[in-house]
Amino acid sequence: MTPKPAISDRFHQKIFSSLYQRSLVYNTCWEDPAVDRDALRIGSDDRMLVITSAGCNVLDYALCAPSHIDAVDANPRQTALLELKLSTIRHLDFDDFFSFFGEGTHRHASEAYYDALRADLSPFARDYWDKRIKWFDPKGSSFFYYGLSGLVARAFSRYLKMRPKLRSGIHSLYEASDIDDQRERYDAAVAPFLWSRGVNWAISRPITMSLLGVPHPQREEVVRSHANGIAGFVRDAIDYVFRMLPVGDNYFWAVYIHGKYTRDCCPEYLKPENFMALKNGLADRISPHTCTVTEFLQQHDEKISRFVLLDHMDWMSAYYPQALVEEWQAIMARATPEARLIFRSAHHTPEYLEKLELPGHGRLTNLLGFEKNLAKELNLRDRVHTYAGFHIAHMNA
Repeated sequence: MTPKPAISDRFHQKIFSSLYQRSLVYNTCWEDPAVDRDALRIGSDDRMLVITSAGCNVLDYALCAPSHIDAVDANPRQTALLELKLSTIRHLDFDDFFSFFGEGTHRHASEAYYDALRADLSPFARDYWDKRIKWFDPKGSSFFYYGLSGLVARAFSRYLKMRPKLRSGIHSLYEASDIDDQRERYDAAVAPFLWSRGVNWAISRPITMSLLGVPHPQREEVVRSHANGIAGFVRDAIDYVFRMLPVGDNYFWAVYIHGKYTRDCCPEYLKPENFMALKNGLADRISPHTCTVTEFLQQHDEKISRFVLLDHMDWMSAYYPQALVEEWQAIMARATPEARLIFRSAHHTPEYLEKLELPGHGRLTNLLGFEKNLAKELNLRDRVHTYAGFHIAHMNA
């Protein structure tokens, strides 16, 4: 029998669940789709199941022209965001689309929404954006400073305004001539001013992690696996990103630093030629669904050859272990023999993988083959770098 979570764990679970069930958590994706593409090897015959999140990576994978993508999320607000992006692709031109989802503001957001976008949305999405289309109003903050993760980004932006030397140092990274110059700038003008006691305290708070979409079990996994806890893990991740990887195309961190993307530093779906590919048919291969992975797989007959499962198994293994077993039973029932799966974790080798057993099938690790060397190689290239574990699996013959 699985032991009951401790009282403190249940308390943090309630906080996270309460936030998740009432809010848009992610306004942009924090998983690197360039890494995912190399891991998944998406082909024209592939049907994909992707956890939606903010929909950015769903649109990125669609550029690989798979036969279809089912975008699944239990949070209807995440589905509503993807629906708005799809409607904007279908009904507006590139400049308008980039204004909405590149710059995070549009000077005629409400007019465009009511004139061209709203009718294309589901009832929930329509009601949701009726109340929040003002998030794109240029008189307010950027769209990227709304939602739960956006609140943290907005707080950091305001903190930088109070620390002009640090702000100047961060902005100077984007002027570096090469990676060596960038590393020197980071070591001299960013790191000495960034890691204050206050910053370390703030990023270690459970509420901060919850706002960023990190549930308590994931946070605790980081605490257990990193000698310096949450603050040390975050510092190592940021040090690696800004010392080892060029920032020129690292739109993940740039959007929260600047509050917007630029035409040169943005996701692939925000580039003109890719926008047109989506508009000319690839976006029509995407179907949004508000449900769990298990519910979708049990309600649909199609076989799936590519799965993008993000990091949700970290918290399911702690809060809903039986539901995780049921999810994997559904995955195994719907996966094609050549299916490939990717997921991320707060730990290099998550404990639940070794423990998970499927009735009638045995251990999950015996049913899947894991491409550990490829995963390790790709994880070093990951421009987000906030997950200790990147896992690539395929079906064992």
